[in-house]
Amino acid sequence: MTELTYRSAGVDLELYEQAMQKLPRLMQRTLTPGVMDLPGGFAGLFRLNALKQWKDPVLVSGTDGVGTKIKAAIHAKKYDTIGIDLVAMCVNDCLCLGALPLFFLDYVAMGKDDPVLLEQLVSGVSDGCRQAGAALLGGETAIMPDLYAPGDFDMAGFCVGVAEREDLIDGRQRVVAGDVLIGVPSSGFHSNGYSLVRKVVFEHAGLNVSDRVAELDCTVGEALLTPTRIYAEVVAAAKIAAGDGNLHAIAHITGGGIADNLERVLPKHIQAVVHRSAWTIPAIFQWLQTLGNIAEKEMFSVFNMGIGMILCVPSAVAVSVIAACSTPEHPAMRLGEIRSQTAEEPTVDLI
Repeated sequence: MTELTYRSAGVDLELYEQAMQKLPRLMQRTLTPGVMDLPGGFAGLFRLNALKQWKDPVLVSGTDGVGTKIKAAIHAKKYDTIGIDLVAMCVNDCLCLGALPLFFLDYVAMGKDDPVLLEQLVSGVSDGCRQAGAALLGGETAIMPDLYAPGDFDMAGFCVGVAEREDLIDGRQRVVAGDVLIGVPSSGFHSNGYSLVRKVVFEHAGLNVSDRVAELDCTVGEALLTPTRIYAEVVAAAKIAAGDGNLHAIAHITGGGIADNLERVLPKHIQAVVHRSAWTIPAIFQWLQTLGNIAEKEMFSVFNMGIGMILCVPSAVAVSVIAACSTPEHPAMRLGEIRSQTAEEPTVDLI
């Protein structure tokens, strides 16, 4: 009778151990003062008061995945940036509440042990954590040969941050008529809408990841795998420039576009007016729209259209906040304003 083993079932523990040995270095480069050393521990430890003495700290958490952008990475056989997207999608949500990112944990599921692939994936997570100022505190790697086809994988993660209770940013309590909306540019599609992106690019247009796109001055693969921008430094600078209590709301522009995500942070009887003339839609969105003959309304309901985050501040500090949120590559802009309205439910109008 044949002797069955875990390896014969598709899980090679020796190969798994090789993969695990590559990860401590990637975690070590993200450590912050709050991380407590616990070799071989079953969980991670973080000492909150190592950073400062909090009066009434509130933990803020966010979890997300990368969606079908993973398929674009598999298609391009490029895996070292998708982890940045994973961190960004979680961290950026926490930033909307004014939280300071503390630590991050990831979950990687694969059909078979692949130490090289795992190291590339986690190297991206490590890079993203460094950009966010968060420690990569731990994670989990699951080998599930019956659930994932050869070459397939999935990633998920979550971020934990902290904010003083009195400093939590809740637009439903703070936003008032007369406030100014500030747009902070995205770096591209970020990690939303990739089911449509892939259908247009690979199925409808028949392009390959190595094809060069003249109007973008890069290959298809490079365009689709541009990492999601992480806004930790932008939000930190905006807080300082705005002053205490003057960052009234922050919206992370993800699936659903500008209107749906901005509406989430508005109080009743408020209208947000976004001026379409305030920014030039980046070429990558125009390229996709033309390539797939996509209606403009559809584009704005699926993609961020070049605006990755929107801040709401009093008009008196708008100029200072715009300057603080700007970089040479990504200049922020005055996007619109807040008005009062008789309708109870908040609205967002792009005019």
